[in-house]
Amino acid sequence: MKTHRWNPYLVGALIGVLSILTFTMADKPIGMSTGIAQASGACALPVLSADGVAANTYWAKKAVPAWDYGSLFVLGSFFGALVSALVSGSFKLESVPALWRGRFGPSVGKRLLAAFIGGVVIIFGARLADGCTSGHGISGSLQLAVSSWTFFIAMFISGIVTAFILFRGTSQS
Repeated sequence: MKTHRWNPYLVGALIGVLSILTFTMADKPIGMSTGIAQASGACALPVLSADGVAANTYWAKKAVPAWDYGSLFVLGSFFGALVSALVSGSFKLESVPALWRGRFGPSVGKRLLAAFIGGVVIIFGARLADGCTSGHGISGSLQLAVSSWTFFIAMFISGIVTAFILFRGTSQS
């Protein structure tokens, strides 16, 4: 646990065990996007009021703000990743990673704007697909769902193409 990179076979097996435990104990698949959507509804409460959020077709149907499995899974993932980074000694705060700086420059504002836009696009796509990378890519593919395998393949292809477009001509040592 103190290494920066874990054995991918061990991690894959542990994710499989986690998925089995999640289905068994919570009767839910592994997934993040519903918890994120619930958090966005909770953030909208002060602006729109509880009635306004409840009247929103999306939140009323898919992601009513609540402390349930989805929101706890998101928090648990965040704190689990934090603990892992602290234990391995790989935790560091940086607003502009070296790879980004080498390609796009040192602007913190540009990096934060790109991260925000990327986050909006990815959560919109996840909700449009009715599931996220973990929901389709892990839980759905474990259940051999054709839609999840289609999503999984498309996600990898689009990720590779995007990386080539954004980072062409750069190398990381």
